[in-house]
Amino acid sequence: MSSSPILIVPGEKKSIFFEIFFKSINSKKFISPLILVCSKKILNKEIKNFSFNKKIELINLDQIIKKRLKKRRLYIIDINSHNSKTYIQDCFSLAFKIIKQGLSNKLINGPINKTKTLRKKHLGMTEYVAKSFNQKKFAMLIYNDNLSVCPITTHLPLKLVSKKITKKLVIEKIIIINEFYKKVLGLKPKIGVVGLNPHCESILKFNEDTKVILPAIKLLKKKNIKASGPYPADTIFMKNNIKNFDVIVGMYHDQVLAPIKTLFEYDAINITIGLPFFRITPDHGPNEMMVGKGKSNPMSLIKAISFLDKI
Repeated sequence: MSSSPILIVPGEKKSIFFEIFFKSINSKKFISPLILVCSKKILNKEIKNFSFNKKIELINLDQIIKKRLKKRRLYIIDINSHNSKTYIQDCFSLAFKIIKQGLSNKLINGPINKTKTLRKKHLGMTEYVAKSFNQKKFAMLIYNDNLSVCPITTHLPLKLVSKKITKKLVIEKIIIINEFYKKVLGLKPKIGVVGLNPHCESILKFNEDTKVILPAIKLLKKKNIKASGPYPADTIFMKNNIKNFDVIVGMYHDQVLAPIKTLFEYDAINITIGLPFFRITPDHGPNEMMVGKGKSNPMSLIKAISFLDKI
């Protein structure tokens, strides 16, 4: 177990993050130092709103460099951004700086409104973080202890998905998944691959399932990777079928995220694999409609911190 601090960028000013963060800290004891990278002013307001009574110590980058952090402690680095439009980017910039200096290899970020923050410059936060580290090969893994899923394409409009699916991309993503499971979890995963078309069939001359996905799986098997398929997406998530896999890989976002959220709800975390550090986010969005109601479920954040606590 490493005592490397876990960096936490709360994300949007208006979200349920602080509610679930306070609930997480109150419900479970964590070993690693936790460093919030955010506005102290915003934090203090949320502390008052939720009557959070645990001490959060103000620190600076120099203190992290000198390794003056203690286990089981809460810290904050104040991001006093004068430009509200760049506040979230400012938080990430400092967190990335800490990681690039080798002072931490663990990052959790809270919910981000992609429309407001990314302004259509990136498909999602997965791509934003990967590009910040010049990482071209990466994957989005929605992880659960019993079954995980990974979409080959992420927040891509459906009409563009078929153009994006290539043999090379399918192979690349599955190799990244296989390496993550082997190196981090000590497991050689059984990976089920879902077809693109309903029932893996197409009335068109070109069928991606037989022309692209199947050849990719055959090549992966030659590399001694336990990949099989393609399987129809409408049956692979049945109870008797999911027992056969550690990971199910789909061709697009909702094809696999909708089923896993139905199966496990908040008991899953979003891990960006393929990066030179661990980046995790709770598997839900800002949920602005629930802000201030005190009813949000902290399970996904608890799982995220617990996962990094053990690494």
